[in-house]
Amino acid sequence: MTGEPGDPPAAVDPRTRRTRARLRAALLAECELRPLDEVSLSALARRAGVGRATFYLHYDGLRALAVDACADVVRDGVDALHAWTGSPSPDMPPAPLVDFLTAVHRRAGLYRALLPDGGGGPLGTLLHRELRERSYAERVRAGAPRPELAASAVAAAFTGLLADWIHGQVPLAPEDFAEQVWRLLLAVHRTVR
Repeated sequence: MTGEPGDPPAAVDPRTRRTRARLRAALLAECELRPLDEVSLSALARRAGVGRATFYLHYDGLRALAVDACADVVRDGVDALHAWTGSPSPDMPPAPLVDFLTAVHRRAGLYRALLPDGGGGPLGTLLHRELRERSYAERVRAGAPRPELAASAVAAAFTGLLADWIHGQVPLAPEDFAEQVWRLLLAVHRTVR
């Protein structure tokens, strides 16, 4: 195998990139139809046009593939929450946050399969970790107190709220949800001292 899922693009052979892309697309298509726990490796491999042995050359299981498939949405979510300059206004969430939540809303069925109730699963685990790391780094860079506490609170709140929202427990339109989440996260940052 030439490279691992987290390797920089230059380290991965083009054939490997294409195969992984087909596997990610197949998984996302399968998760549009059923929860991740009900996706069979056989159906996934058939949809991707690869054999099981080829699958295992790239991933050690469906969860590893799911984490890789979630990487783009996690990056987009973390970037959207940090897409502001100057002093953030509690009255206006960043436009990329609204765009991100609108895109998630359109594919809520898929994300429900990858982010189960309560915020776990491959998407929740990865989102929480990436958001905590980014929030921590930003607080340290700003010289804000208790970066570890604020970063954990922001990551937990956003991941949990996102899960509840896509599972229909927070019935708000994407724009309204973005506004409420934004205010809440800013309050967390202001409260931690």
